[in-house]
Amino acid sequence: MKTRSVVYSLIGLVLLIASCKDESAFKISGTVKNPGSVKKVYLLEADSVQVSVIDSANLSESGKFEFKHPAPYTNLYKLRVSNNIFDLIAKNGDVIDFTTDLNDKTHTYVISGSENSEKIQQFNKLSNFYGDKNSKVVEEYQAKAGQGKQSDSLMAIYMPRFLKNLSDYGNAILKFVDTNKTSLASFYAMSSLEPMKYEQQLVAYADTLKDKGTFSDNPGVQRFIRQMMEIKPVSIGHKAPEFITLGIDDKPVKLTDYKGKYVMLDFWASWCAPCRAENPNVVKAYAAFKDKGFNILGISLDVGKKEWQQAITADKLTWNHASDLKRFDGPTEVLYHIQAIPANFIINPEGIIVAKNLTGAALEDFLNKTFKKPQ
Repeated sequence: MKTRSVVYSLIGLVLLIASCKDESAFKISGTVKNPGSVKKVYLLEADSVQVSVIDSANLSESGKFEFKHPAPYTNLYKLRVSNNIFDLIAKNGDVIDFTTDLNDKTHTYVISGSENSEKIQQFNKLSNFYGDKNSKVVEEYQAKAGQGKQSDSLMAIYMPRFLKNLSDYGNAILKFVDTNKTSLASFYAMSSLEPMKYEQQLVAYADTLKDKGTFSDNPGVQRFIRQMMEIKPVSIGHKAPEFITLGIDDKPVKLTDYKGKYVMLDFWASWCAPCRAENPNVVKAYAAFKDKGFNILGISLDVGKKEWQQAITADKLTWNHASDLKRFDGPTEVLYHIQAIPANFIINPEGIIVAKNLTGAALEDFLNKTFKKPQ
């Protein structure tokens, strides 16, 4: 009976502690070692568009500080200590312990009491690891370029390394998100991916959040979901929306003109330097695959027909061309959510978008796989 009595007492103590937990706010108890001249710590909150200071606390002589703040929803917060920023995720009821040492040049910090905060630390470590790798690649490139070595030959060496690091980072983030689906840290990890390259994965992730109602009270997450739902109709795997615009000969041009064919909608403009730089690659791809069934419809964001025609002639763009002549405000551009150019959509004979925003070698690789002869 005595043992049972002890057990019940322990249970009662746990329940008492739990009942004393403040569910109307979160609490951060912190220690800053070697603060030097630092006298204050600032608490910052991230909303859907910015990060703002919402509170401050004085450091005690022993480097202690404390925050107690209401959180209407689970959200990303940051502690600013001098010029150092430390991420954490908090919700009402969390009792968080934080420690850092300002003499530590790696800005390491220890946090407990918030599993989400530990996950955001893991994400930051991933981000910093691959960021440092690419910083070293850039530094090596700049050092050798400064020695007068040919930039083209250097780019041939360093660009593949740079791109591989970006690809490895993307794969690491997708793996992190897959193993941390219920953590808000996964949302910030996904948000770090390059939108054009990872659009398909971002839309799928938004679909999952929407279907499960995850983080339904977080405005930043809901804003992301709305953005992805707007893009979804023109994402890979969906039927390309129909449009009618005018050709350079002023005759109507429709997507249905290409029914049963492979066609790339190539959004560009005479005034767009990256577009003009990419045009030789598109010309090369068209020459190699036009006889195998590859078509291109160039859709210009120009506003003047003269400049548009001059660019077509100068760049030797021998495929069909059309335009709303309204820059990004044309109905076709709005329909396809064009916010930056160059942009392209490859549509298969069934009218399904099968690839987006492929340039250079990536476009050539896709066309080789698509139009390769059966063995």
